[in-house]
Amino acid sequence: MAGTPDVWEPVAGGVAVSIGVFDGVHLGHQQMLDLLKEEALTLGSLPVGAITFDRHPLTTIDPEKAPPLVSTPEERLRLFEAAGLDFAAVLAFDAVTRSLTPEDFVRSILSDGLGARLVVVGDGFRFGLDAAGDADELRRLGDHYGFEVLTVKLLETDSGPISSTLVRRLVLTGDVSGAADLLGRPFSRAGRVVAGDGRGAGIGFPTANLDLAPGLLVPARGVYTAIAHAGGVPVPAVVNIGTRPTFDGVREVVEAHLLDFDSNLYGQEITVEFRDRLRSEQRFESVSDLVAQIHRDVEVARRQFGLD
Repeated sequence: MAGTPDVWEPVAGGVAVSIGVFDGVHLGHQQMLDLLKEEALTLGSLPVGAITFDRHPLTTIDPEKAPPLVSTPEERLRLFEAAGLDFAAVLAFDAVTRSLTPEDFVRSILSDGLGARLVVVGDGFRFGLDAAGDADELRRLGDHYGFEVLTVKLLETDSGPISSTLVRRLVLTGDVSGAADLLGRPFSRAGRVVAGDGRGAGIGFPTANLDLAPGLLVPARGVYTAIAHAGGVPVPAVVNIGTRPTFDGVREVVEAHLLDFDSNLYGQEITVEFRDRLRSEQRFESVSDLVAQIHRDVEVARRQFGLD
């Protein structure tokens, strides 16, 4: 659904909906959406959907504390579709949305905007001006506006409750395989391939340099194995993230060397699915030392992907 809630058209018979940032749509989110779909069936096969936001709320409330995003709003919409939802409503978390009291939020968005009959949220859900509303307040308002409220406890793992915060922590330390366990899929980043300075090609390892949108979560600096999806074709790759200190670089780059691949990708958007971290970023004494290490990295990747 596009636009503001005042132009939405409630579905006849009502809907079942969940609310949240859903950053990453991780396994905990997926559990909540599965419950939403199950309960919607018991209420007469209600259409199921999610309300999310066009930015992380902290971007508006306290920008300095806003975390890097695990997923863009567009990626979230694709993940909602893959999860079997019938619709998704994207709210602009601007000054207007932020100023809504809990009852204003429920009335304008859940009741008048969607005609909600069932709302499923996490048990720590907060909403409305100054986050004044909680799950108990939502239940009270649901009784008044005609919808049922169910809460879901965070899904637990050995590392603790699954959360977007935990996913970020793992990715920022380079544990992309651990993050994949929480997401239920590989952690990935998509970007347009732009021209670099030709360093990779100059040493025999041409790379696709990704231009990433600002504010996105990027793994810790280092070298990773990955699958790059270029033109719909999955290609094993070795990805370097860092400033290329051997060449005294200062700007962080994300560059992928696609194995056994020589097509021109400039201007195309590719998606890189990270698999494992091979090593941290290093400064080498010479370019020949760097080249020797890259050969070793590529050999490890080739074995990992069964290319030898």
